[in-house]
Amino acid sequence: MSRKRLRIVRAGTLFAAAVIALFVLSSGLPGQSVPKQARAVKIDRPILVDGRLDEPEWAAAPDLTDFVQYQPERGAPASVRTIAKILLEKDRIYFGFLCYDPEPAKVIARLTKRDSDLTADDSVGIVLDTFADRRNGYLFLTNLLGTQQDGRTVDDGLTQDTTWDGTWTSAAVRTDFGWSAEIAIELSSLKFVPGKDMTWGLNIGRCFPRVLEFSFWPGFLESPYKVSQYGILLGLDLEASKKQYQVIPHVLSKLEEGKAAEFEAGLDARYAFSQAVSANLTVNPDFATVEADQEQINLTRFELNLQEKRNFFLEGSEIYNQRINLFYSRRIGDIYGGVKLYGKSGGYEFSGLSAQTKSVEANGEESANFTVFRLKNDVMSSSSLGFLAANKLVGGRNKGTAGFDTSLNFTDNFKFTGQLALSYGDRNRDNLAFFLRPAYETSTFHIHLRYSQLGANFGDNANAVGFVSDDNRRELDSALEKTFFIKKGGLERIAYESNYNISWGMNGVLRSWQVDQGLNVDLRNKFSIEVQHSEEYKLYEKEFRNRQTELNLGYNTREWQSAEIAWSFGRNYDLDFHLVEGRLNYKLTPEFSLEYGLTRLILDPDPEKESTWIHVFRATNYFGKDLFLKVFYQVHTAIDKRNVQVLFVYRFQPPFGLVQIAYQKGTARFGERGRQGHTLFFKVAFVF
Repeated sequence: MSRKRLRIVRAGTLFAAAVIALFVLSSGLPGQSVPKQARAVKIDRPILVDGRLDEPEWAAAPDLTDFVQYQPERGAPASVRTIAKILLEKDRIYFGFLCYDPEPAKVIARLTKRDSDLTADDSVGIVLDTFADRRNGYLFLTNLLGTQQDGRTVDDGLTQDTTWDGTWTSAAVRTDFGWSAEIAIELSSLKFVPGKDMTWGLNIGRCFPRVLEFSFWPGFLESPYKVSQYGILLGLDLEASKKQYQVIPHVLSKLEEGKAAEFEAGLDARYAFSQAVSANLTVNPDFATVEADQEQINLTRFELNLQEKRNFFLEGSEIYNQRINLFYSRRIGDIYGGVKLYGKSGGYEFSGLSAQTKSVEANGEESANFTVFRLKNDVMSSSSLGFLAANKLVGGRNKGTAGFDTSLNFTDNFKFTGQLALSYGDRNRDNLAFFLRPAYETSTFHIHLRYSQLGANFGDNANAVGFVSDDNRRELDSALEKTFFIKKGGLERIAYESNYNISWGMNGVLRSWQVDQGLNVDLRNKFSIEVQHSEEYKLYEKEFRNRQTELNLGYNTREWQSAEIAWSFGRNYDLDFHLVEGRLNYKLTPEFSLEYGLTRLILDPDPEKESTWIHVFRATNYFGKDLFLKVFYQVHTAIDKRNVQVLFVYRFQPPFGLVQIAYQKGTARFGERGRQGHTLFFKVAFVF
């Protein structure tokens, strides 16, 4: 047997042995309690969604009450009364809420932007586990203004993703007892198994931010997203949607200073093979009007992981999330087109993606094909085993990764995650990676220990399609986090966190260690104080001792309207530094909001002239939920970058049918100066 094959076998054996051992150790651990049950009242006509539960159908629906606190007094009855009701019509499922408040005038509702974090407002929400698999769910939240936040939670709460957009309506009104809300979800936008007397998993929750309270109908939860602890919704008679396709063509015009006018057309289409399996096609998608990446300070020697903002790659992206990131969609540039497939059947969840990039003459990038396949199998009551393969084909050469991963929930608190992967391409030796991570966590406590090993050439191949910041290492990592709710004197909450990390090269040489300590204190006057300190050793061309101390003062950070200022100082790769960061979110009116971010970095000495000012400004005015104006402006003085974008959007067929008018100047890749002149875009998209 070759040495390479022997290494793979040994790593695979270690990975499998750890999984089997944890299976054995978990036997005999306490099981879960019997979940709460709910039923939806069947109705024959649609309900007017106006936030008022005044139709007779609502009166006939059973009350779902007895909400239990997740925070701050974990397991105690909610301090305010909430009543939820459920109705089921042929094409929609409705949720109604009566939210009692001892001080109705103080109900907080400031957020108007879709997919804002509505837990910063008084809000209500639901999560629907439509396959009753105790792993995955669709998330829907709304506040008093009827603002919508939706998304997906997967792997029993391990990952949440707010980029998924469903088709639903919501409304709310203030009342003499507090407020009330209605939500109507189009069943055609959900994946499920049709049939008579079906069962879904169900979570219903309420956010009461004035006292940091989150309460849920299912009862005692370790996490709001822990699907395995949800209640159940019984007796659903569900029909498959009769409409199997959706077509969204768009036309885009571009007029840039000093250049000829350009016109483009594109198409997005969706076809449902069944209510549980669908495919998406895109041809010449519009990435031009996507907001530019916000400039950041990077004090490491590693590449920054940037957030994906392009709709084609966003929807369904949560299924690709892994600790060792084998697929990183930002490796894919602008594309001619692509196709995606997603579905679930018989305990198997699967997804595939293929896209062809455009060539870029300016930097010599050739057109390339990216293909990704993902498969997950349900095991035990709420766990999974998965496989992912990602490949880049350019100039007849293949580079990529393939591997297995697992997320095992042995009890409500004890979890094990692990991964085994192989990269291939130009270097096919020392190209194996894996990690093992047991963890124990509750709503106020977390501890884990992780061992990782990445071969010396693993990242060279993997980074053609994935994101591996560093390889050639054996690494031990541990973390401890604990939150205390005090609610005495001027204190409200104290949170402590620590992290310990050490790594060696594959040759046994110590490469790095890092110790992080943090303490966060929330005061009852809405101020918060945070102290962070890190000590670090790194071995590169020589030995470095880095350190950083950060002091952070915030006001009202539990809500969207807030302010923070932080000062960091220390030593970074033989350079002394001072770093000041600030953030301000403010609403001038219920419709008009401002966001400002400041970063000031001073290096001493500064041989590369990297000391800089970064200013980021956002302004948003919502004339209605589907009519808004956004302004984005940023300055990065070290690279002389000045970038402005203005976007006007009218969604006449929300969320996809719209008119957009956009102005840009200076847009460029992250970390690069933009040379774009004054540019105007006009886009129209329809839904058929």
